[in-house]
Amino acid sequence: MRFTHLSSAANPRFKYAKSLRNRRNRRKQQQILLEGERLIADSISAGFSPALFFFTPDAEQRHAPLLEQAASTGAQLLRVTPELFAQISDTISPQGVIAISAIPQIPPGNRGLALIVDGVRDPGNLGTLLRSAAAADADQVILMPGVTDPWSPKALRAGMGAHFRIAIRTAKTAEEARLWLPEHAIYFADARADLAYTAVNWTRPSALILGGETERASIIDHWQEATSIAIPMARGVESLNVAVAGSVILFEAARQRA
Repeated sequence: MRFTHLSSAANPRFKYAKSLRNRRNRRKQQQILLEGERLIADSISAGFSPALFFFTPDAEQRHAPLLEQAASTGAQLLRVTPELFAQISDTISPQGVIAISAIPQIPPGNRGLALIVDGVRDPGNLGTLLRSAAAADADQVILMPGVTDPWSPKALRAGMGAHFRIAIRTAKTAEEARLWLPEHAIYFADARADLAYTAVNWTRPSALILGGETERASIIDHWQEATSIAIPMARGVESLNVAVAGSVILFEAARQRA
């Protein structure tokens, strides 16, 4: 197995990898950093081969099968010192493997279930929503302006490979998102609503809007045709975390569709 050893921070490939820690550079280059054996293996199994694969000397034997798999797809293997690896790693206890891959371009499906995310700024919540949407067999996830970067390291880890299995699109306006969903009934998850999410007919083309409490007024204003729905809860409980609420509703939709 052939590889190149890197020991200088001035190396262009190392500098490029480090630059992808920045959201603007990820968007410009349309490439991302994938850290950890699980995430890299998921990307390869989904058909998204890495361009560059960085690994530490300690990881060479520990992750030998993954290195061989990456090499078989044409990835350039680059062994780096632990000191250099730490500069591109985003984890407290790194596994010693990081790959650079193109941002997946997955076309939406035609099963008639979409998730619209508005105002979610926590990457862990967004990654969890993407994971639940993929598991519920949704066609696509549409991100509105202001949503956190879905390709950040934390969002990728929380997604657990969902980024490679579902269409992720960014809409500039609600009007643009509507053009993508011409036949869908629109529902907005709102803890104050009277209609229970279980009373909705999710077997028809449907889109669910999820957002933070601070975006409630803006969402209602921009999506006036949306029907508000709620998850009934015990007295004294105000609302659920957006990722939990989204998962509950998406899996009710999946249950009905099954």
